[in-house]
Amino acid sequence: MHVHVMCESGEAKFWLESELALAKNFNLSRAQLREIETVIEAHHHEFINAWKEHFCS
Repeated sequence: MHVHVMCESGEAKFWLESELALAKNFNLSRAQLREIETVIEAHHHEFINAWKEHFCS
């Protein structure tokens, strides 16, 4: 399971399992990545549930 994050300055892909981890980064700063990680951590269960609902239905 993973999520893609896109913004004006670049994009990133984060693995959601077994632990949150950066998979790919295209042009985002370390500060931007930390901010994204914080948001993903805060909504981790929502992302997992949405993934399962979308791909396992």
